[in-house]
Amino acid sequence: MTEKKEKSHLSSPVFAVAPMIDWTDTHCRRFHRLLSGHALLYTEMVVADAIIHGKRNKLLDFHESEHPLALQLGGSDPVKLVEAVRIASDWGYDEINLNVGCPSDRVQAGTFGACLMREPQTVEACVTAMKKVSPVQVTVKCRIGVDEQEPEAVLPDFIDRMVGAGVDGIWIHARKAWLQGLSPKENREIPPLDYPLVHRMKARHPKVFMGINGGITTLEEAKAHLAVMDGVMLGRAAYHNATLLTGVDHAIYGDPAEAVDWSTICQAMMEHAARHIADGGRLVHLTRHMVGLFQGFAGARRFRQILSADATRPGAGPEIIAAAFAEVDVAAGPVRAA
Repeated sequence: MTEKKEKSHLSSPVFAVAPMIDWTDTHCRRFHRLLSGHALLYTEMVVADAIIHGKRNKLLDFHESEHPLALQLGGSDPVKLVEAVRIASDWGYDEINLNVGCPSDRVQAGTFGACLMREPQTVEACVTAMKKVSPVQVTVKCRIGVDEQEPEAVLPDFIDRMVGAGVDGIWIHARKAWLQGLSPKENREIPPLDYPLVHRMKARHPKVFMGINGGITTLEEAKAHLAVMDGVMLGRAAYHNATLLTGVDHAIYGDPAEAVDWSTICQAMMEHAARHIADGGRLVHLTRHMVGLFQGFAGARRFRQILSADATRPGAGPEIIAAAFAEVDVAAGPVRAA
């Protein structure tokens, strides 16, 4: 087994874009990397069984530019997760993350995701086993509880078990998940947020990396959480308002403030599109992830229209991306709050 990497990408502060099923594929991540050089990116959740029995290249391939990049696994069987980690190790991810937060019916049917908050001993066994074979850091992404559980009681015990298992980091979505009666979308919005509870968990374990997720929509909010937490994770806010990511390197990581080079971003996505199309792909595979760019800019509506309509047509090529960018007055910047 290869040795663990010396430099940790989980050195505070960390800004991460959350793993999102059907969204954070390699095309999305390559686009997001153009907007932020430092943000920690995550794959979609990949089920351990799929890695063991499925098309591994399709599931695990990524571009070198996507680093730092974490692979999120779904599963509840330590033996299968160990095999998945061993297989994925050849791809060179920077982190392996175990999903203990997704509330969807599909995930529950596989007995993993948020329902594992009811089985902390199972998660503990999984983390212990994964740690023994992983050449990189192993983390967990969880909720503060599910259904009728009392977070003040279950979350401290859950975290204690993870720490005891040797987990390298814990990302906590600061909401409960209701496994029956609420859709995944409603589970992201209806259960109340409890940031103070998550902050208290960090105070109990000052030496363990802990990040917070849920309801955070601006870099100002992210920085406020980072005064207490080691990391902050945004999901749909970063996806639907991708321009937010252009401020991450300066606001979070302290890089010099520089004007965004939109022409370089446009050119890079056009070149990526040309290669993808040459390999048999379609332009929309990329452009569907770009629609959230330029929120608040003059011309943003036309930008979205072009990427949503023209890019889906048969034979659509990289020039569609250039046409969309040309509609935006990037020099003027946002004309209203994004």
